[in-house]
Amino acid sequence: MTHFRSAHEVSATPHVVTLGTAGGPRWWSDHQGEPRQGIATAVVVDDGWYLVDAGSGVGRQIQRAGLSMSDLKGIFITHMHSDHIVDLGSLMLFAPFEIKQAGRGPIPLYGPANRSRVTPLSPRATTTPQPVNPDQPGAGIEATFAGLVNAYSADINDRVMDSLTKGPYDYFAPQDIQIPDDVAFDPDHNVAPAMEPFAVFADENVRVTATLVSHHPTAPAFAFRFDTDSGSVTISGDTAPCDNLIRLAHDTDLLLHEVISLETMASMYTDTVMLQATMDHHRRAHTTAEDAGRIATQAGAKTLGLHHLVPSHAPVEVWQKAANTFAGRLVIAQDLDQISFERSAQYDKADHYVA
Repeated sequence: MTHFRSAHEVSATPHVVTLGTAGGPRWWSDHQGEPRQGIATAVVVDDGWYLVDAGSGVGRQIQRAGLSMSDLKGIFITHMHSDHIVDLGSLMLFAPFEIKQAGRGPIPLYGPANRSRVTPLSPRATTTPQPVNPDQPGAGIEATFAGLVNAYSADINDRVMDSLTKGPYDYFAPQDIQIPDDVAFDPDHNVAPAMEPFAVFADENVRVTATLVSHHPTAPAFAFRFDTDSGSVTISGDTAPCDNLIRLAHDTDLLLHEVISLETMASMYTDTVMLQATMDHHRRAHTTAEDAGRIATQAGAKTLGLHHLVPSHAPVEVWQKAANTFAGRLVIAQDLDQISFERSAQYDKADHYVA
């Protein structure tokens, strides 16, 4: 029987908490029928923590993990798909009542900028759908946050005017991530051009770098790397196999990578046209378990953690195939797992497990 460090031992080191591990715009369950929350990850370093993505149920999961909103030091959104931002509104509205700290300053909120144009139409389309919000069809994080403020204006104004609470911008500072000028990015034709990682954020605990990843047609889409004095974690976001990610994750202590079961997804559709178009997307925009293993091997990652499981009820044997292409420590993440990324941690190279 394999033994792992206790939660107490992990919590004393830099670690992630996999708040939610399901990917895709549905209320998912796992292979045993238990609810699996939407994608969200806490990066915990010393007395603070950082949130990557805000999937369904993130607020309750933060509570269950024993994390304090008062210690949240930054939020990072990989891309603007609903399963990654659906509970951003609830954080905006509810977190201030958990924080209640005068003078701490707003929490930085980083995410993609405006896509700038409508997503290209699938070649399988037989009609031309009308896009929503045609004046801003690919809203970035600043515009999305402003839209949420507008959508909840009745609630916000009641509380600001009648209860004298602070407004959303007193607690959060949304900032579009600016892609370096020398990167040949195009949201339709070149979503992840070869590039070097670039700095996004730094404080006394972490240094955060980012790179573009290949989640066509969703662009820009980012992966993030958190470096600390004690270790590093790289979070892929949603992506197909991508050289930029391998470069970002070079020698990382923990690579958290999205994963998809194409066979299980294909079995879920009855509409032939939707099946074909959706599977076109999944094949070009996501990563299988074995490919995730190859990426971790090429990057020299010490530990590979699989999350954003699509679909989350796929048999665990599907995810275990990553061990065919990765010889290091493999973690198939479950909701609320704690995974250390301390550089000095030692693990048996045959230490593969399902939490």
